[in-house]
Amino acid sequence: MPRPAPARTSEDSQFVGRRRELKELRADIDRAGLDTIAGRKAPRARVLLIAGRPGSGRSALAEELARQVADDYPDGVLRAHLSEPDGTRVPTERTARELLDALEVPAPPGADEDELAEVLREALSGRRALLLLDGAADAEQVDPLLPDTPECLVVAVSEGPLTGIPDVRPCTLGGLDTAAGVELLSRAAGPVRITVDPRSAESLVEACAAHPAALVLAGGWLSGRPKAAVADLAKQVHDRSEDESASGALARIFELSYTSLPGAAARILRYLSLAPAGYLDPHTASALAGCSVSAARTTLDDFVKLGLVRAVNSSLPQYELPACLLPLLRARTESQDRPAEVQLARARMLERTVRLLQSCRAVTEPDDSGARKKLAGLPRALRFPHPAAASEWLRVRQPALLAAARLAVADGELDTLARRLMAALTRALVAHRGTEEAAPELYGVHRLVLDVAERRNLPREKAAALLNLADLDARTGRTHEALGRYRLALDAGREANDPYATGRAMESVGGAYQELGDWSRASDWFGRALAQRLTRDERADAARLYGRIGTAHTYAGRYGEALRNWSSAVTGYRKAGDVAGQARALSELARVQEYAGRPEESLRTCQEAVDWARQAGDVRLQAALQLRLADTLDRLGDPAAARLHRSAAERMLGTGTEEVTGLASPAGARPSAYEIRSTIAED
Repeated sequence: MPRPAPARTSEDSQFVGRRRELKELRADIDRAGLDTIAGRKAPRARVLLIAGRPGSGRSALAEELARQVADDYPDGVLRAHLSEPDGTRVPTERTARELLDALEVPAPPGADEDELAEVLREALSGRRALLLLDGAADAEQVDPLLPDTPECLVVAVSEGPLTGIPDVRPCTLGGLDTAAGVELLSRAAGPVRITVDPRSAESLVEACAAHPAALVLAGGWLSGRPKAAVADLAKQVHDRSEDESASGALARIFELSYTSLPGAAARILRYLSLAPAGYLDPHTASALAGCSVSAARTTLDDFVKLGLVRAVNSSLPQYELPACLLPLLRARTESQDRPAEVQLARARMLERTVRLLQSCRAVTEPDDSGARKKLAGLPRALRFPHPAAASEWLRVRQPALLAAARLAVADGELDTLARRLMAALTRALVAHRGTEEAAPELYGVHRLVLDVAERRNLPREKAAALLNLADLDARTGRTHEALGRYRLALDAGREANDPYATGRAMESVGGAYQELGDWSRASDWFGRALAQRLTRDERADAARLYGRIGTAHTYAGRYGEALRNWSSAVTGYRKAGDVAGQARALSELARVQEYAGRPEESLRTCQEAVDWARQAGDVRLQAALQLRLADTLDRLGDPAAARLHRSAAERMLGTGTEEVTGLASPAGARPSAYEIRSTIAED
């Protein structure tokens, strides 16, 4: 079963009216499609379209429809927003990832939209789910997400038609009917004044063009003024009626609500339009407005009562700015605030986000660490009481945090803050979720880092971003893509004169060639990296690279070269004082001796490796070596001694030897990819 994907708006905003539209939509679900009429099975999910302008109640209607039919779709309701509040299209890649995440289906980081769309269709195959796609710009956004199964239902919300998707009949929304408009007004303003003056209420609905968003604002205006008469508000709205359209009505009632706010509250409201993707919380509002967190939360709650902001179902205080108000607020910001003040507000918001992310990561550190001591000096509002609270904050705020990173990079004038934000976000994600689980989000963040590094001509950061992206590519099997990025990282590292980046890139190029089975190039690139390490007298890294070269030669069947390099690795670890590394290198040397047909030498080396593994306290390696000794003794004709070594391995692990057989190869076998990767990871 998929994880529940909650609606973004509060459950307190109950649905009103639209009975006819709901009836038509429900009938449309069961309507025979063109394929059915032609005697063919429908190849894809039925698509219902709810069309209307922002503020018309189109999203509320879609949610109500989903609520009513949810029981018919036992695999859940999956929600995604295909546009940002300002109308910017959300890439299909991001939408597909959100839906796959809701289905708890892993998606490889870095996969393109075609691959992700295919994974999504495969995940929905055999399921009966409802997809609610809000804010669709056109058919090109919706088509890749359509399930290839008629058992699923897609409800798309758009401003216009979805030309190009067959067999779709739009349900186009206008204003509410008068009775529903009065009911919505009553719920927002309270029933008493509406009941005692129904004619004025109907007049107000007419003045608002029965536009749901305008009526919510009108109700909020009345709720904040218990002594105001409905007739007075209706007259004020009528007197401003230069534009009789729904958008004109919304602008008129917004003007009344806005001008009635105190100056400080009006400023906070204007700056809420700067929030990433319309996601709000008290910290965001506090930083944007330059006020305390408690004052920001009180103001946000007041805005909810006035219909200017919506509360979101969440374990933490979260809010959403209605998309229909965004252009009105931005127009106010442009006319009333200087650009420098707006940019300062953005900078405060990003700086606050950085500090919260740093606190989020620091709370996972040991109590006596420098990060925890620094955390203790932060204001209480920026501290998390325990790691679980920080993890929950990161989970809830992740969409806003990723949106903040994208916004900071797109701004182009706040790159220093953007770089700090992305570094803090990366560390927090790794601390709470781990590199593997957070890989898709990390991939996106590293791409943003690369964008800034290229724009600012920062070769060191470019190299780091390319290395991180290539590592994620390599982990998901896109070895050719990883190889290309490692080479670009090498160029950037050389430009930055960064020995770490160049050495890391050369070694990674070798690793990519090894994964591709090109042993000669792999050993060549490992050799280049080794030469650099030797020049810098980095002995531990040099010993590791001798081992990687030995591994490549082993794969290629060049056992003489492999033996020489593993012997050098043993010497390097011994000089570096790395007992565990020396034991592992001896283990691999014994393995290659066995491959080369030298069982007596392999036996002696393996016994030496056991001694060093014992000194290192590596019980698992000791057990694996004991098994290898047993196999070698069997081949040398000493089964009694072999049984003793197998028994010793079992005693070490307290279980059967099958748990370590992956580290012991049969005689004459070529090393498996798993063994090589395990050795590399340990080294």
